[in-house]
Amino acid sequence: MTDWSGSDAPMSPEDFRLLRDAVGARMGLSLAPSTRPALERRLRERLAVANVKSFAEYYQYLLFDPTADDEWDSLYDLLTTSETYFFREDYQLRAFQEEVLPALAEQARSRRRLTIWSAGCSTGEEAYTIAMLIHEANLGSGWEVRVFGSDISKRCIAVARRGVYGPSSFRTTSKDKRRAYFIERADGSHVAERIRTMCHFGQMNLLEPDKARLIGRVDAIFCRNVLIYFDPHARRSVIDLFHERLYPGGVLLLGHSESLLNISTAFELLHLKEDLVYRKPKSLVHAPPRL
Repeated sequence: MTDWSGSDAPMSPEDFRLLRDAVGARMGLSLAPSTRPALERRLRERLAVANVKSFAEYYQYLLFDPTADDEWDSLYDLLTTSETYFFREDYQLRAFQEEVLPALAEQARSRRRLTIWSAGCSTGEEAYTIAMLIHEANLGSGWEVRVFGSDISKRCIAVARRGVYGPSSFRTTSKDKRRAYFIERADGSHVAERIRTMCHFGQMNLLEPDKARLIGRVDAIFCRNVLIYFDPHARRSVIDLFHERLYPGGVLLLGHSESLLNISTAFELLHLKEDLVYRKPKSLVHAPPRL
């Protein structure tokens, strides 16, 4: 009989089911059965860190040990993708700058305050990009502009707050924009202070709505290439949260491969020149119910 009492114990189908359900409940991630070998490889090193000898013990540790929050932070980084760069999906950014932003500014003119939420901001490039686009829009004096970036990864948020980037973050950034918005130093490219002051970052799990409410109401939400990793229940919960946080007339921008089909009918589809975005109806009296 093989002795699996050491750290080489395999991940059984039952171990996978329990860990998959725990990750789904906490993070909303959908892990198909085919991901079991990859999950086993990624979590193998965590057994020693957690000082346990099997995946069954690791599951118990995650759910019941009061010190497991740091381990969950490590899991977020292991199981999520943080690949991003400045001015990603430029066609959508043009649509935001040329069509969405002027409309949002007109709606917000009486309060002269504009708040944009980058949900799942990774290492911050998207939030800073949005701030640059708003800066170029030159809304005029007296406006309060805030771009809030949130991510489930504590490591990513630390990078975003630092605001210093290497070459891989600039694969689609023009030389003019790089000169205008970054200061080159020995340790990397630093986001200019006038852009940094517009941006605020915080660790947030989108499945914990109480934390999201600390942001307040927002005019637009960027949540690009995040929902594709969620299970159906988590998608609905997150979209409900976005609908609640948006001002009437506020806009939700998703990734090019994402849609609200079979998720929610509470938004109306807004056809732009280069993109399709979702808008919370200005009048909610006749808004259709969520599916």
